[in-house]
Amino acid sequence: MLGFFVVALDAQIVNVALPDIGRTLGGGLSGLQWVVTGYTLTFSALILFAGSVSDRIGARRAYALGMLLFAVASAGCGFAPSLGTLIVARLLQGAGAALVTPTSLALIREGFTDSRQRTRAVGLWAVGGSVAAAAGPIAGGALTLLDWRLIFWVNLPVAAFALACVSRTASAPRRPARFDPVGQVSAIVALGSLSYVVIEGGSRGWTSPVIVGLTAATAVAAIAFVTSQARGQEPMLPLSLFRSRQLSVALAIAFTSMAAFYGVVFVQSLHFQQQRGASALLTGLLFLPMTGLVTIISSQAAALTSRFGPRALVTTGLLVQCGGLVLIVAMPVSAPLWNVAAAMVPVGVGGALTVPPIASLVLDHAPSGLAGTASGVLNTFRQLGGSLGVAGIGAIIAGHRLFMEGLRTGLIATVAVLGVTAALSLTLRKPHDPTEER
Repeated sequence: MLGFFVVALDAQIVNVALPDIGRTLGGGLSGLQWVVTGYTLTFSALILFAGSVSDRIGARRAYALGMLLFAVASAGCGFAPSLGTLIVARLLQGAGAALVTPTSLALIREGFTDSRQRTRAVGLWAVGGSVAAAAGPIAGGALTLLDWRLIFWVNLPVAAFALACVSRTASAPRRPARFDPVGQVSAIVALGSLSYVVIEGGSRGWTSPVIVGLTAATAVAAIAFVTSQARGQEPMLPLSLFRSRQLSVALAIAFTSMAAFYGVVFVQSLHFQQQRGASALLTGLLFLPMTGLVTIISSQAAALTSRFGPRALVTTGLLVQCGGLVLIVAMPVSAPLWNVAAAMVPVGVGGALTVPPIASLVLDHAPSGLAGTASGVLNTFRQLGGSLGVAGIGAIIAGHRLFMEGLRTGLIATVAVLGVTAALSLTLRKPHDPTEER
């Protein structure tokens, strides 16, 4: 739970500190995008690789390695003398987070043999992430009032306590697992190049040699990745997963829903402080209605899924998110800040409604023996969606002369994408449905 807490915290706590980071270290909008995206980029790119590491060296050792890397990178973020150094440290933080997330669940699986106890333990594990999502903006705002560097140093005592706890657990079993170097390297190149193109394309020019070259690199790396996964004996991402239309739709929904949530948190943090003059602490408090309700809804979503079914809950969640985005777009520039905060609530609530049913659908429709891999793929799509959501909306804002004009355009584009996935969600069926195409 400590591992999931601190990993989820760092995905949220940094947003409200971005203006202060920019004033201290310099850099424009694209630089601040990298502070957020760098973390989620390596997180999403390495999480499947982390599963192989866990199998190879044991969950306890892999968890300790990931937490140690996360703590060292956090210290590097706190002491960063320049924006470039901070971004590099954030990339390393994401790598540590990728190791911690799957291994924390593996430790629960190995530590609780009784299924009922294991279910309760996983529930508590999820609470760690929910609490972090709610506390992140407020903690970030409060610490930024003193010094924005504290938002990274606060990870150190949590990491130390987590390492002390894991040292008292039993040794985890090791299983032979081959690494997939071609798949891993090509995935990192493809995702890294794509993120750079989206974030920097507007400022450098879409026809500049660097952007054109990296666009080509993205395409080549993507082809290399798909080829390696199709032909490899032990692929990192078995393409057989995508033979299920239901699973493919579920992953697309997870991607777009997280893109909307992360994108809104990023742009509204800048809007509240840079456009409306709110303090970091007030900005954190403005996020509390949205993030607090996410925690409450997440705790009830499993029961709602059982009552109404996954399709109804997922479709409702996506439409609620669309409604929230439309409300934000419709708000006049001079609208009271708490009205804007209220309009953000449906974005968080709608996203929270989709998470448990999507996780259930992914596990239910995964081929036999690939449930663990499917879970890793789901987390990869969620983190990748968050990364590209920030990059995409930020790029649209950078391409407009006025911040609010770009914000509205970016959110309208997000509504369009969510609308398409809401339509796709209507095709979701229960696993035993005979009409499902495998």
